[in-house]
Amino acid sequence: MPASRRNLIAGLAAAALVPLPRTARAATTLRIGYQRSSTLIALLRQNGNLEKALAPLGTGLSWHEFTSGLPIMEALNAGQIDVSADVADTVPIFAQAAGARITYIAQEAPSPDAQAILVPESSPAKTVADLRGRRVAVTKGAGSHYLLLAALSEAGMTFKDITPAYLTPADGRAALTSGGVEAWVAWDPFLSAARQQSGARVLRDGAGLSLYKRYYLAADPYVAANSPVLAVLFSQLAETGAWVKAQPDEAASRLAPLWKIEPEVIRRANAHRSYHVEPVTRAGLSEQQKIADAFRTEGLLPRPVDASALPIWAPPVR
Repeated sequence: MPASRRNLIAGLAAAALVPLPRTARAATTLRIGYQRSSTLIALLRQNGNLEKALAPLGTGLSWHEFTSGLPIMEALNAGQIDVSADVADTVPIFAQAAGARITYIAQEAPSPDAQAILVPESSPAKTVADLRGRRVAVTKGAGSHYLLLAALSEAGMTFKDITPAYLTPADGRAALTSGGVEAWVAWDPFLSAARQQSGARVLRDGAGLSLYKRYYLAADPYVAANSPVLAVLFSQLAETGAWVKAQPDEAASRLAPLWKIEPEVIRRANAHRSYHVEPVTRAGLSEQQKIADAFRTEGLLPRPVDASALPIWAPPVR
């Protein structure tokens, strides 16, 4: 396990030892943790719709930017923020393994083609089986790591049949372009950028292998006393997700200056994402268990995880 990921898990575990408040109280400010790539939250922050919707409840907003999903989970567990923007499916699993006190509050429906194994356009590889003995770049512990595990299994292979190169998305793309690796497992918007700008070819996407859901989570104490606020947030996320799909060009134009990516790349990336915000269900966490089991087998998790054990908040039925 990389030192950075191990340190974050240790931080989560330490935060889990901090006593919870004896009584949960309604908050006057909703503190949201997000990443620059958090699509729906980025748009809500830009257009001010969430502030307007929360005003009748007397609830304000504060925004807290993080570099990746696990630091968001650490801040959530430590009581520094109340809610996380969307994180990849693997992030709650690592947080849960560290004993984080978090609750699922929403998910984006599956987007299996928003992740893929890429090869250079000139590569002779036609199937995943052709990667036997080759160097493959992947971000360790990310959703793309699980996709690679699943794709290799489908081809009758294991990680021992390839040479993994554990790289960040930026370094993975550079290695693919320079010939340092024969394949790279990427997710959007990196996936769409590589395809459009360097002509990289999809060898295998997540269809039938990895659902690639995105999850929204909240701190347990916050959930206990702030269901009306979460209901407003859920509604605003759902409306924004529907708007992105209905207005792809305008959505790309608004996101381009925030992400510093060409609108056409964003439009292609957003086409791969469902952005359909829906409640989390216990039955719907079945793939989370598959991911947890696969990562435990690979030695990525310090202990077994029961993915169905985290609490789930559900929006009120209208």
